[in-house]
Amino acid sequence: MTNPFFVLVVGAILLMYGGLNYYIGLRGWQALFSYVPFVSSKVYWLVFLLLSFSYLFSRLSEKFLPTALYEGLTLIGAYWLAFMWYFLLVITALDLLRLLDRWLRLVPIDIKRNLNPAMGLAVILLVVGIVSYGAWNARHPQVNHYDLTIAKQAGSLKQLHVVMVSDIHLGTIVHNGNLTKMVNMVNELKPDLILFAGDVFDENIESSNKQQVSDTFRKLSAPYGVFAVLGNHEYIGGNAEEAIDYLGEAGVQVLRDDFLEIAGSFNLVGRDDRSGARYNGGPRQDLKTLMQGIDRDLPIIVMDHQPSHLEEPEGQGVDLQVSGHTHAGQLFPIGYITRRIFEDDWGLLRKDNFQIIVSCGYGTWGPPIRLGNTPEVVDIMIKFNNEK
Repeated sequence: MTNPFFVLVVGAILLMYGGLNYYIGLRGWQALFSYVPFVSSKVYWLVFLLLSFSYLFSRLSEKFLPTALYEGLTLIGAYWLAFMWYFLLVITALDLLRLLDRWLRLVPIDIKRNLNPAMGLAVILLVVGIVSYGAWNARHPQVNHYDLTIAKQAGSLKQLHVVMVSDIHLGTIVHNGNLTKMVNMVNELKPDLILFAGDVFDENIESSNKQQVSDTFRKLSAPYGVFAVLGNHEYIGGNAEEAIDYLGEAGVQVLRDDFLEIAGSFNLVGRDDRSGARYNGGPRQDLKTLMQGIDRDLPIIVMDHQPSHLEEPEGQGVDLQVSGHTHAGQLFPIGYITRRIFEDDWGLLRKDNFQIIVSCGYGTWGPPIRLGNTPEVVDIMIKFNNEK
């Protein structure tokens, strides 16, 4: 039986989404397209409707559409989400300016009182430029390096070279080509240990891509191994178990509320994602229970996809946590929101002996663009020193 509250929420979201797109479409028609003689209002609104709802339509019709059509609609729709966001910001800002200018009287009369083709064309060119740069930026990841010290002995190890990657979001939009570039970047760094901090997958990988992606993962090389934890998107897609099996076959060991002592030198703890309780019905273990039996004299490195409730790892004596999830907002200015939600939404945070590095991620979710942040591979050099 359908949950009435769920229907109400979905209906409200669709109504709001449709209303925002109507606002953008109306301003586009008033300012520019109504002046184009060969474009009728019916054709304009039909094309605009198809464009606006292409992403939602593709997602709802995935099982019924040919793969090429589904992927094409998804890609078009994903780009439209970015265009929609920045059209909304720019048009709203202009409308507010026009409203305020009734009292301030700073804007020329033809702009203040009337929408015109010059303004419409300027807005379109501005947003196209913004989205184009964001698309370019999303395809040019960088390596960010951190030097850390952990005040413990690590057996015979004096230092540990770790490379961490989060939020690849492999799926319809992020393909094997993106993964190949990432694997090459990681291998060039010659790490001792490779960690994937969740959201390796955005959704189920289609069978046509599975072998390619698996072969690419197998090219990763690190003396102490390649490990991963689940993120919220593995659960949202309903493919958590499949992701574990698939990564395992590709040479990546998934730690799901488990820990390993590696080379008698350090502990690696992998936490199940906190969103799993909403999808598999079982809460993850608390960190205190998970770490029972661990040798706390050795360095403790934790992988946890979401950088929430940092008082827990800090209180349990964790030396380093690596996380992702935030994307640092991905689309400017959403980063200002993630900074308020998370104590650390990107970069390194030190709290006494506890340290956490949050990656803004390698891939993208939804729109394949990034603004206000750059995709990254995180390069960490850890030195061990028991002298405090």
